[in-house]
Amino acid sequence: MNPNETIQPAIKVFSQMKSALFDDLISLAAALTLAAALPASAVDAAPAPPSPDWLINPSSFKAQVTIDPSNNQLVLDNGLVRRTLRLAPNAATVDYLNRVTGEQLLRAVGPEARVTLNGTTYAIGGLTGQPTLNFLKPEWLDGLHADPAAYRFVEWKDVPMAPRLEWKKRPAWLAKDLPWPPPGKQVTLRFQAPAAAGSIAPPRPGLPEIHLHYAIYDGIPLMEKWLTFHNLSNTSVRINKTVVETLKIAENESSTEENPRWESPNLYVETDYACMNMTGKGANQRAVHLGLDPDYHTQVNYEEKTPTLLEAAPEFGPDIDLAPNKVFTSIRTFELMLDSSERERRGLAQRRMYRIIAPWTQENPVMIHLVSSDPAAIHAIIDQAAEVGVEMIILSFGSGLNMENPDPKYQATYKELSDYAATKGVVLGAYSLLASRGAATAADNCRGPGNRVRFGVMPCLGAKWGQDYLTQLKSFITQTSFAMLEHDGSYPGDTCAATDHPLHHGLEDSQWVQYQAIADFYKWCRANGIYLNIPDWYFLNGGSKCGMNYKETNWSLPRADQEIIERQNVYDGTWEKTPSMGWMMVPLTQYHGGGAAATIEPLKDHLPHYETRLANLFGAGVQACYRGPRIYDTDETKALVKKWITFYKSHREVLDADLIHMRRPDGRDWDGFVHVNPQGKEKALAMFYNPLNTEITRTIRVPLHYASLTGKSLVSVNGSTPTTLPLDRTDDLTIEVVIPAGGRTWALFTPAD
Repeated sequence: MNPNETIQPAIKVFSQMKSALFDDLISLAAALTLAAALPASAVDAAPAPPSPDWLINPSSFKAQVTIDPSNNQLVLDNGLVRRTLRLAPNAATVDYLNRVTGEQLLRAVGPEARVTLNGTTYAIGGLTGQPTLNFLKPEWLDGLHADPAAYRFVEWKDVPMAPRLEWKKRPAWLAKDLPWPPPGKQVTLRFQAPAAAGSIAPPRPGLPEIHLHYAIYDGIPLMEKWLTFHNLSNTSVRINKTVVETLKIAENESSTEENPRWESPNLYVETDYACMNMTGKGANQRAVHLGLDPDYHTQVNYEEKTPTLLEAAPEFGPDIDLAPNKVFTSIRTFELMLDSSERERRGLAQRRMYRIIAPWTQENPVMIHLVSSDPAAIHAIIDQAAEVGVEMIILSFGSGLNMENPDPKYQATYKELSDYAATKGVVLGAYSLLASRGAATAADNCRGPGNRVRFGVMPCLGAKWGQDYLTQLKSFITQTSFAMLEHDGSYPGDTCAATDHPLHHGLEDSQWVQYQAIADFYKWCRANGIYLNIPDWYFLNGGSKCGMNYKETNWSLPRADQEIIERQNVYDGTWEKTPSMGWMMVPLTQYHGGGAAATIEPLKDHLPHYETRLANLFGAGVQACYRGPRIYDTDETKALVKKWITFYKSHREVLDADLIHMRRPDGRDWDGFVHVNPQGKEKALAMFYNPLNTEITRTIRVPLHYASLTGKSLVSVNGSTPTTLPLDRTDDLTIEVVIPAGGRTWALFTPAD
């Protein structure tokens, strides 16, 4: 299928191979001259960057765990990141190195974690006595000593990588299979409680053992860390607070005076305790904190306000009671070393991380929203979906479908429809609202002094109604064989000060209890192959998609404005999301007003606009909620929809791959991006859009470095016969592209050999 097959833009290559070769030779000569002029020590000290680029070919970067007996050090290393823990006189991180750039993240040693148990705070491991906290010299390590009040390291062991949740894969929605659990190495360090005051052994009674778990992944500068508490005593222990990670990191900027905006460290940290935002950095601000180190008195800032203490901890609590012979698991941190200040490369690293630690986010079914729950309407749209290649039908908000209805006859009606859809290769799902609505009884809402409710009202998931609600959703999904849930709200981190709810005792444990309730529910969905649209950053707990980031009232604007804003939303959202991680919205009927000028229905009357919306989204590999009563209304409309779905499925692997951003939509000139797929057969696919009312011809440099194309490439424009073209010395290709008025042109890049 060749969209715009009548458009055959001229292509002119500007690469000058002889000039590039001459430039390369000059650069090589200059580098050799500089190296010869340096003293041997300077040459040896310069870090050799890993080769090849791990974002292009990560296969050679394998995780390893080694022990250095001469220094009693445990080393986790994959050629991209290295973390070294000294094991005596207590365990502590003494080296955290970005192996790509040679940057040392650590400036000072500290505890490995901190916990508060029964109201008393304890360091986990750590060393003290460092003379200066601006930097850590290796020769100082032998002079450091253990804190007698800290938890004491006992032993470590190598353990196999294990999945943190179960994933029932949907291969039809995956462009390529992804491993779970991801390959890598994992170790566990066991710590015992400090001795009672005035003694050196045994451990203080009544306190749990604490195990620190570290994982390092193959092919990415990423480490994971979490704690488990093992209560081996015969009494319960209250786990008030858990600081899973605490790092005294080197400052990325110094300022003697007040600084309104500090430079961030070259480290991106995410946890599985994130919500109330559709961006990673927004959602993770509840648990990831870059703050002040009260011990750092030799920093440049006179007021000692340089943010150099990185910590990861739940916003509240957990404040739970751990019963005898039980185990408690903390939140998990994921720490990604960044090797560049360039936004695109940092974004590529973050997106690669999700493909590894949340691979279910790469399932990308073609979906639509139906605004009716009438069985006849559902039956009809199932048939339409099968005709054009739609893979998922969501009974939308406002459709009338009620997942809280426990009536077996009601559920049986939708079970029959779900079974019929399955015969057509289509799955059904539905919408349910959690936040911004009340429980059946006000007593089961989040309430009490000091509580925080984001949307004004929220059922407490630690109350009976909240538990019954989640149980009912599981029952409805099971009884109807629905394979998709769009869960609005979701839980936004609200707290509850009620003391009469069965699953939490007050304010301090209410956030933890509710977060675990929703996370456990999403993990159940993932284990059962239930696709999850959640307008919150629940990816690490099983979420499939969240919003790409859009404002719903913008769909009341004139259609031509919606086209450009839609492309802006996709362009902006894919800096940190892969295409499959964010949904867009295409209301086919009136939505938030705007009248006929904003509405696509009748579809047959607005085919050019409908095609633009389809091309915008399928060209980006982004699925949308096409919300209305039908997918098409005439054979011509049907052919249009099928053309673009076929285009997407024909190039699914490269379209689901990462976007390299070329020019943001501004309504003044062309805009576009290029998908790069270095491990695939189709290495890159570029989309060029023209918002103007006249045809344009533009000279565009297409960045193909991350596509793993070198020397030359086959280039096919709009499905035309491929032409072999040379790349320049930076593996880019400059072409002249003709883009029709209000239209688009696409180019596919494949290896020439």
